[in-house]
Amino acid sequence: MSKISQLKSLSLDQILKKVIRKLKSRIYYYYRKKRVKNKGITLKDEFFYNFECSCKTILHNEKRNEYATIIESLLLHKSIINSADKICNHEFNLLGSGEKCLGDKIKWNEDFKIGFRWENNFYKNIKIVDLSNNADVKIPWELSRFQHIFTLGKAYYLTEDEKYALEFREEIEDWIEKNPIEMSVNWTCAMDVAIRAVNWICGYFFFYGSKSIDNEFWIQFNKMLYLHGRYIYKNLENANLHNGNHYLSDLAGLIWLGIYFGEFTISDNERKNNPKDWLKFAILEFENEMSNQVNKDGTNYEASTSYHRLVTEIFLFTTILCNKNNIYFSKEYNIQLEKMCEFIIGIIKPNGLAPIIGDADDGRFIILSNYYNWNRRDFRYILAIAGEYFDRDDFRILGKEFNEDSLWSNGTFKNTRGKVQLTSKPYFDGGYYVLRDKRIYCAIRCGELSFRGEGVHSHNDQLSIELNVDGEDFIIDPGTYVYTSDSKMRNLYRCTKVHNTLYIDGFEQNNFGESEADLFYMKEQSFGKCKKFNDITFHGEHYGYKEKCGVIHERKVYLYGNILNIEDKLIGDSIKNDIYLNFTLDHGVKINKKYDGVELVKNGRKILMKFNNLYSTEEGFISYRYGEKIITSKLLIKMENFDNKIEIIYI
Repeated sequence: MSKISQLKSLSLDQILKKVIRKLKSRIYYYYRKKRVKNKGITLKDEFFYNFECSCKTILHNEKRNEYATIIESLLLHKSIINSADKICNHEFNLLGSGEKCLGDKIKWNEDFKIGFRWENNFYKNIKIVDLSNNADVKIPWELSRFQHIFTLGKAYYLTEDEKYALEFREEIEDWIEKNPIEMSVNWTCAMDVAIRAVNWICGYFFFYGSKSIDNEFWIQFNKMLYLHGRYIYKNLENANLHNGNHYLSDLAGLIWLGIYFGEFTISDNERKNNPKDWLKFAILEFENEMSNQVNKDGTNYEASTSYHRLVTEIFLFTTILCNKNNIYFSKEYNIQLEKMCEFIIGIIKPNGLAPIIGDADDGRFIILSNYYNWNRRDFRYILAIAGEYFDRDDFRILGKEFNEDSLWSNGTFKNTRGKVQLTSKPYFDGGYYVLRDKRIYCAIRCGELSFRGEGVHSHNDQLSIELNVDGEDFIIDPGTYVYTSDSKMRNLYRCTKVHNTLYIDGFEQNNFGESEADLFYMKEQSFGKCKKFNDITFHGEHYGYKEKCGVIHERKVYLYGNILNIEDKLIGDSIKNDIYLNFTLDHGVKINKKYDGVELVKNGRKILMKFNNLYSTEEGFISYRYGEKIITSKLLIKMENFDNKIEIIYI
């Protein structure tokens, strides 16, 4: 969001408070920078001589042998060891990089996809985004989250091979040496600092007691974790009008660190920034953010299915940890958390995947299973974990392929047989609608933009659909691809004409930001609205073209028998610009010309799209995961008047 747009949305009182806060912040960071550059940030080793964490974790060390037996029964032992060995060889596949060997010494401050390196400097002075190059700061951030530690730990659990403990120790020591406190690109985002701390804590419980790791290492390790907590507490990402997954991650990090350190604290000049303060503050804020960030229907207000997954994961893992340490959230909080998991059920396709609506950056909190090959579009691992937490068989049944996730997080899982009957569902607050029967699945996007209209993680996808027939995806959302490393591709994947909706040539549903750098802002102009929904009908409209072209786009979708009807109508005056209906097809879908439309074929499944308009096909792009671009086909149907009907028949 641009600074001008931000100021326009604030009251005079809010602007004054913002100015005062910025002045205080500048003064603080001016002196902080001098201190960091002159003396560095550290703590005395003696503070941590006798520290040993006594909290309960999501791991159950007393069940180590039992875990090994269960992992063998799940036929996962070999894949875990293979993955851990890849980590020891420094082979990583992050954010579309493909598997790459990073050499004997990992370059923690580098986008290893292109070789660009951020030089160490005071973190406030590091330029993390430069649109003149194609470096992606998410690469070093992602690697420095250390989400691979859990896989190393699992291998150590299963084999007791000290090489995994040595790799853990050497990586941590190397990272600490190359990333002085507040002096590298890996200190520029508090969210990533928090996620790193959480994964280091998991590492502690896997490797504490290893014969290959001496007490000197644990002193430095715990000192650095403590400084992670102090950093997060001073750099909370809640300065904007609306908080999001960044602030939630900050709070989760403080909760994990607060529980980890327990009653432990040190006496120095930052006495008010200690684990007790972190925990007390973060618990209250965490509960508040459940009501702030989660709508009444259980959807996350960032208007992105992938960010819904991430936020649900953060809430769920942290709640499980809190409960194990006798910290409990309110009944209302738990009801909302359960609704978040129910939403995942509501949008799940017959093939088990979720529609990727809005932004997607592969964000995770902790990766418990399949580190190298987890499917970015499969959210069912959350259902496996939630099945045990909420004791719900429907969650367990749908998440049955992810029993390993439940094992590591809950200490157990229950094999439950049965079938879950999924039905059409509306999510009025989140702006998602699903029509389905035994053979067809149609998801429709129609609702408020991200962050109450700021459009941070939204795309121009009002009234866009996804279509799955007999378990095969035919029409899908194109995804995201990248954020800041390629501004043109970023905006292409956000624009109206790549989504499965009506577009008027030369116009967007919602205008992008005021400059090329506004890659996370769209002014709310569409105001998508559902006018009718039932098991077989969706009727919605949006107003994104009203001020620009004098028209309102209305779409009706009807499901009956083996036919899906899509009716589009423009309400208003005539316009000179060309009008098209776009359908982005999944990779592998073939288009055959018919006298009254087209036949779409995929893996032996066929559907007929019947219409009377002129049409063309174009090369398009889809992205199943961040950083990955796949060539596919787009079907463009030209509208000659203000009314159009498409009949989709699945044979």
